[in-house]
Amino acid sequence: MSDPTAAMVTAPQAELPGPVSETTPPDAGKPGDRKEKPRGLLGDAWYDLRHKPLFWISAGFILFFVVMAAFPWLFTQTDPDFGTLSRSRQGPSGDAWFGTDIQGRDIYARVIYGSRASIIVALTATLGTVLIGATVGVIAGFRGGWIDQLLSRIADVFFGLPFILGAIVILSTFNGPGAHRGEWSIMGMVILALIVLAWPVSMRIMRSTVLATKNADYIIAARALGASNTRIIFRHLIPNCLAPVLVYATILVGAFISAEAALSYLGVGLQTPVVSWGVMISDAQNLIRVSPYMLLFPAAALVLAVLSFVMLGEAVREALDPKMR
Repeated sequence: MSDPTAAMVTAPQAELPGPVSETTPPDAGKPGDRKEKPRGLLGDAWYDLRHKPLFWISAGFILFFVVMAAFPWLFTQTDPDFGTLSRSRQGPSGDAWFGTDIQGRDIYARVIYGSRASIIVALTATLGTVLIGATVGVIAGFRGGWIDQLLSRIADVFFGLPFILGAIVILSTFNGPGAHRGEWSIMGMVILALIVLAWPVSMRIMRSTVLATKNADYIIAARALGASNTRIIFRHLIPNCLAPVLVYATILVGAFISAEAALSYLGVGLQTPVVSWGVMISDAQNLIRVSPYMLLFPAAALVLAVLSFVMLGEAVREALDPKMR
């Protein structure tokens, strides 16, 4: 006869219920049950941007123009200021891909080197405009009262000036034909004129965002916990109010590139010895019929750069605005 106690001893232990190991979670091995780490505003924006072909196309063109402006010798070894009258107004060829201008200078080399002045002016003016306007907007929106009224009225004075007319007056006064200035001095005056006339827009954007945010629950809670105004502004207010200003700054770069070209075309912006797309378009304005390539290539580079920044700004605006997703 078989011993029943022996059968109980030899029974497989796997069938016996036991406690679940504390080191192994119950849902281990189920990837679908794992929860993703929550993303913030910028994280959601980047997740949305990297799935947009428009963002990558515009960013690729912008990177190309920035590299071309920073390292022009990677694209051409020709001096943009060297020219001989024997090559005056020659059409595109193997020696000069974009042809030559009236002074026999290589248009391809001048388009490459012209990106430097145009992009430096646009980026520097945008940085100064956003820094000044955003700073004034934060102070006006956060402090309120008579400070807000004073700063808003000062901004209204500059905002009421016509942009092109105001720039012409400023540049004609300090950067006219009688003023003998160097390359960086001429660029500095154009940058200053753009900043003076454009900062009220970024001020208004930041002020309205601060007014809508400063009474939020997390701001009230931080103030109740004893946070200083400086900590509230830099730790809580500015990071949550930057999105509209970033969108405006991205589009503003393209606007400043076209504004610099317009002022140079009118003869009050960048001037010789500076090489820029606007200066090249100004030089070609009287030769459009006989030598259209002198206008075509710098204008094409200008349009492509402006469209790239505008498309990037549109993509960033859609990514940062939850209502447009």
